[in-house]
Amino acid sequence: MIELAEKVQQDLVEAIDNDDLVLPTLPEVALQIRKAAEDPEISVSTLSKVIGRDTALSARLIKVVNSPLLRATQEVTGLHTAITRLGVNYSSNLAIGLVMEQIFHARSEVVEKKMREVWRKSLEIAGVSYALCRSYTQLKPDQAALGGLVHQIGVLPILTYAEDHYELLSDAVSLNHVIDQIHPVIGDKLLRVWEFPEKLVQLPGLYLDFKRDSRRVDYVDLVQVASLYCHKGTDHPLARIDVFNVPAFKKLGIDPQNEAMCRDLEEARSMFL
Repeated sequence: MIELAEKVQQDLVEAIDNDDLVLPTLPEVALQIRKAAEDPEISVSTLSKVIGRDTALSARLIKVVNSPLLRATQEVTGLHTAITRLGVNYSSNLAIGLVMEQIFHARSEVVEKKMREVWRKSLEIAGVSYALCRSYTQLKPDQAALGGLVHQIGVLPILTYAEDHYELLSDAVSLNHVIDQIHPVIGDKLLRVWEFPEKLVQLPGLYLDFKRDSRRVDYVDLVQVASLYCHKGTDHPLARIDVFNVPAFKKLGIDPQNEAMCRDLEEARSMFL
């Protein structure tokens, strides 16, 4: 099993280095949103037009604005109002993150199911990262959410590779081992190719280092704590980690006994679903 994981890792990393691996590209609408948002003078109307070309994405953004964490007294029904409420940068980052869902498609049922699982968990972790960021830090919640959405993005090329290598696809234990071993390396490479900011590029490679102790709270800390929170009570290996020994947890100063906080985090889990 370990030999297979090492072979696949070697193949994938070599393929990336030689430009032989077809890495998923950012959806066209994400590139358009990013380009539009780079204009410091961009108006809400202009961004609305760009995001509005994707009706599913527009609906998702409106739904996010109406989620319990962000809900105002009046329900938001239009995209223009949603972007006005969130702000241009905020809306752009969330839209780029949410549109990633378009990349999660596969030819085989097994891979499609695995991709859906990864994406759903990423959506949950993004919501909790967002809520933690808002309540416990001075960092930007939209960046925290985007970090949550892309922290496992390295799983995608591995699953795409598995579709063409039946011996890997037919052995679920080996496939999961390969994913656990190498998705961080590939995730870092992929985010770099997509020209994500450095503070997010390092996320896939660092969020599983539970001894990591940065000088000040950063997005890795947020995604780390959100991952632990979203896996608690499951049979996932992350559920067995003692959060009280994790530096990121201490730095955020979270009280797990605080009922109001737990309620907020629970609501945040479904914020992007």
